[in-house]
Amino acid sequence: MKKIRFGVIGSGWRAEFYIRIAKVVSDKFELTEVLIRDKEKGEKFAERFGVKVVNSLDELMKGNPDYVVLSIKRGTVTDYLIDLFKKGIPVLCETPPGESIESLEELWKQAKKYKAKIQIAEQYFVQPLYAAWLKVIQEGKLGEVGNINISSLHGYHGVSIIRKFLNVGFGNCVAYGKRFSFDVTETYGRDGMAFDGEIFSCTRDRLTLEFDNGKVAFFDFSDPAQYHSFIRTRQLTVQGTRGEIDDLTIRYLTRENVPVTQELNRIDLGKYSNQEWAHFAIMLGEEFLYRNPFVNARLNDDEIAVGTCMLLMGEYLSTGRDFYSLKEALQDTYISLMMDEALKNPNKEIRTSKRPWANE
Repeated sequence: MKKIRFGVIGSGWRAEFYIRIAKVVSDKFELTEVLIRDKEKGEKFAERFGVKVVNSLDELMKGNPDYVVLSIKRGTVTDYLIDLFKKGIPVLCETPPGESIESLEELWKQAKKYKAKIQIAEQYFVQPLYAAWLKVIQEGKLGEVGNINISSLHGYHGVSIIRKFLNVGFGNCVAYGKRFSFDVTETYGRDGMAFDGEIFSCTRDRLTLEFDNGKVAFFDFSDPAQYHSFIRTRQLTVQGTRGEIDDLTIRYLTRENVPVTQELNRIDLGKYSNQEWAHFAIMLGEEFLYRNPFVNARLNDDEIAVGTCMLLMGEYLSTGRDFYSLKEALQDTYISLMMDEALKNPNKEIRTSKRPWANE
């Protein structure tokens, strides 16, 4: 397999992921250049990360990348994407692709007009643990899945997992709920663990999404504590007719209807006396539910997932097979916007409607 050559547009925290991944997995990826329009900022960035920086899209494309990664501020994503569509440049875009229903619909219109080659870097469903959970569902161990309780991801990220795990497609739903605020002690900062005991106010969003096919999602997220806290954790429950996922515990029935309870077993190299350092796999009993595609690479789970999106983008350009299409991203972002609307109107039912991309 030849190396995937890609360019990056942007210089933020997420753009740095792609640089790290390219350096660690250099046998699979080659970063051509990074586009930063501000010359002074670009020079500092180049020196800090040891990459080549250019100041215009024309210069970036001279490097002949297979695709570009668009990782810029949310408010300017839609317009930038449309410009890339017009130029016929394949793009892997960071989430979300827009900030309003109007921008989402305009983006879809322009993508169709220019036959855009685009996928979205929604990484969570290919993160090791979520990928393992999804494999359990796809193998039918739970039977027909009816509901999910997710307390781990915000907004469109959470919606992506909800729609995939419930397999609801582009079906409509009613969303209702309420936002609360609670005090919590800070445990994590830029330098790692924090010990000063600072207390801050943290929102907690509780929403119910009832889909027209009868499936239900219970959404629960605390912002900003849940992503960066040692005393606020992740929880997920998925229930089906023949079993359930209860975080790391899987309960299901055999073909003979014998109840089985097993724990997910995460295999990481580099613990105790092992001389390696990498995530290897997740197993359920004797079965591998997930294997890291980057053997022995020193990447955390989120980096593994982003790297997987980069690989899948390369396959998309070769085969035309979507892995996370624009219309999937538009639907997830749209439902997320409607969830925001529900939070602005506590306990009022907010109903989604069929959007243009759902008809294609």
